[in-house]
Amino acid sequence: MSNFSDIYTEYCQTHGTPERIEIMLCDMNAVLRGKWLPSSEIDKLGKGSVRLPMSTYCPNILGNDVDETGLGIVAGDPDADLVPVVETLCNVPWADGDVAQILVEMTDDNGEISTLSSRQILANIWDRFKAQGLHPVIACELEFYVFHPRDDPDQSPTPPDWSPDAQNYDLDVLSRSEDLLRDIQAAALAMDMPIDTLIAEFGPGQFEINFQHTDNVLYAADTALMFRRLVRGVVQNHGMEATFMAKPYAEHPGNGMHLHASVLDDDGNNIFASDDGVGERLFHAVGGVLETMPELQAIFAPHLNSYRRFQANSFAPTHPNWGLDHRGAAIRLPDTDNNDARLEHRISGADVNPYLAFAAILGGMLHGLDNKLPVPPAIDADDAVIPEKLTHDWSTAVEKFATSDIAAQIFGAEYRDIYATVRRDEIAQLTTEIAPIEYRTYLNRL
Repeated sequence: MSNFSDIYTEYCQTHGTPERIEIMLCDMNAVLRGKWLPSSEIDKLGKGSVRLPMSTYCPNILGNDVDETGLGIVAGDPDADLVPVVETLCNVPWADGDVAQILVEMTDDNGEISTLSSRQILANIWDRFKAQGLHPVIACELEFYVFHPRDDPDQSPTPPDWSPDAQNYDLDVLSRSEDLLRDIQAAALAMDMPIDTLIAEFGPGQFEINFQHTDNVLYAADTALMFRRLVRGVVQNHGMEATFMAKPYAEHPGNGMHLHASVLDDDGNNIFASDDGVGERLFHAVGGVLETMPELQAIFAPHLNSYRRFQANSFAPTHPNWGLDHRGAAIRLPDTDNNDARLEHRISGADVNPYLAFAAILGGMLHGLDNKLPVPPAIDADDAVIPEKLTHDWSTAVEKFATSDIAAQIFGAEYRDIYATVRRDEIAQLTTEIAPIEYRTYLNRL
């Protein structure tokens, strides 16, 4: 791993030798798991002699192995070698002392990145585009809430004192939280994250960060993943908490993750651009993401709380539909007639695994382009037909995914099956618990 050695040497020349390197592996839920490695042991990482159990890729959200996947103790819980994703080595600006972090992957018996890696799944979709001379260009938007620290994990969040109930685009809110937001921006810049605008979103204590467009889809997903870690770290230093949970407040908007996507050819031309209306290939891509959306909803809404976002008259679309610059649609076309022509996918919550969500969206686009799929009339067209709603039921979404051919094509049949198995385990654990509101409503009345 001489490349890693060179990158690490450059890092030390810029930042000094770190006290430790935080080794981070992204699991199925986009929870980062790993180890702290003293800098004196850094050669072990470069040589591939740092290891984790292969099951670390696929625990449930609680961190436990799911026996039905065939991973974990039922298989002896074997270790696998870690390899660094060298381009992700960076400083941790919010940490005490000199700390570095780096993403890692695990390899199989043949030395290849494991098929259980969500990052590798996205890389495989990207390769399918490149094999056709096509190059996706993407940019994501992430929403998050800041709230007062809690004494008990069962306690609901309380917004910051300076937050009105509706703060959308409120510049005074940005000013009142300037120290916190400036530290977030400074940390992002220190980590070379391509941040763009930052706004106050609608809910109290809610903000949105926009990232710049890039043709490196892995870098875009890496950035989304590590930005969530950055926000939680910086906010904690300010005596607050932050969350990318899909719906932390029942009465306020949820946190979304929107993805803008266009496609270039080998000559750098946007294949979606059109001089007259919506281009044919943009239509095909839209047709693909609409057709695949119901079967892939379990990726865009992975958890129990995710389904609380799908409410009527909210900014979380409830139907697989599209519109021209229409924020009520699942797929919005903000631009169609120049090199900015693109689609905006608006279904995902901010709680997604970005590698899986990006792979699902790009895989749907490629499905539409390859099969020249048509699209229904726009959401506001005179002849619009209301499509069947996306499901509000978590279990239904998971079972659609579990039997989906397109999910097997995008993620591989093995990963599709493991993903569904892990979600079924999460469903069994979380939906069988009796909620306090049921006791409050029924116990003394029935």
